[in-house]
Amino acid sequence: MTLEDRSSTPQVAIIVVNYGTAELAIRAVESVLCHETQGCGTEIHLLDNASPEEDAARFEEAKAAGNWGDRVTLWPEQANHGFGRGNNVVLRALNDRPSPPDYVFLLNPDARIENAAVTLLAEFMDRTPAAGAVGARLLDGDGQPTTGAFRFPNILGEFEKASNFGPISSLLKDYRVPLEPDQESGPVDWVSGAATMFRFSALKEVGFFDPGYFLYYEEVDLMRRLKSVGWEVHYWPKAEVLHLEGASTQIVRQNRRPDYLYRSWRRYFQKQGRLKAIAASLALNAGSLVGLLVARLYSRPPQVPRQFFRDHWHYVLAPLLGLRRDQAYDEASQLPKPAP
Repeated sequence: MTLEDRSSTPQVAIIVVNYGTAELAIRAVESVLCHETQGCGTEIHLLDNASPEEDAARFEEAKAAGNWGDRVTLWPEQANHGFGRGNNVVLRALNDRPSPPDYVFLLNPDARIENAAVTLLAEFMDRTPAAGAVGARLLDGDGQPTTGAFRFPNILGEFEKASNFGPISSLLKDYRVPLEPDQESGPVDWVSGAATMFRFSALKEVGFFDPGYFLYYEEVDLMRRLKSVGWEVHYWPKAEVLHLEGASTQIVRQNRRPDYLYRSWRRYFQKQGRLKAIAASLALNAGSLVGLLVARLYSRPPQVPRQFFRDHWHYVLAPLLGLRRDQAYDEASQLPKPAP
């Protein structure tokens, strides 16, 4: 359906999921409110994942002080659902309406609209009926483009990433997961969930986010499922969003990776087959060994996360080999499954 076919303007629901970043989330919401959204009707949903610092109360104050009015709906949750399940709370409520929105725009709390991004993405979706999702260009704190479009994670790409060695990256450039920051517009495998617009009917078709993920890889999995049923994923750099990457999770500054990252990595690959997951796991370990050797050879700090080999064995490889049961993962796997 195109804009001309409608009896009214396209409706866009904007969802911001917050945990412990109240001030950033407020700025994200206000960045949407201060940019005109000509040609589409918008509503904003700000969900707090039971933040420990009373973020939900801070949002109530900001809503009153900022005259957000009916344009912003607050969702003070009593549990930390993570990213995908947090979005699902709002998505399922939207689905229960007699008339759900045409599009859903997911905006990270550590991101801010820089231009008429919502309008630009909605217009793109209107004229591209095959698109199930479209991502905006991401800018860093200095206003420089950062990677916003990607290839799907793959075995050789995992080895390349972990090795962190120029000659290997050049040899395996066609398998590298991140595309270049100056990527041109067009179809891609997946785009960053920090600023992505989805067609609501496409999300509904695949059952929204897989609730088995807590954080990380959930948007990659979602877009893989979208593409598996025939939807396209596009990158549209005319829409620009400032993204302070890692501000909401602090993963960039974290030496040791959290267990949920390993579990999400395993879930993503295991859904494509246990043997492929094992091969990708071995490739990641081999690349990490190369990365350590290169770092020592060139006397530079290693990029391999602290306790990586222990944690990867504990949360990924041992469960894949059937040598350890991961009860937390098993319980998450029993959550309602998305389709297909």
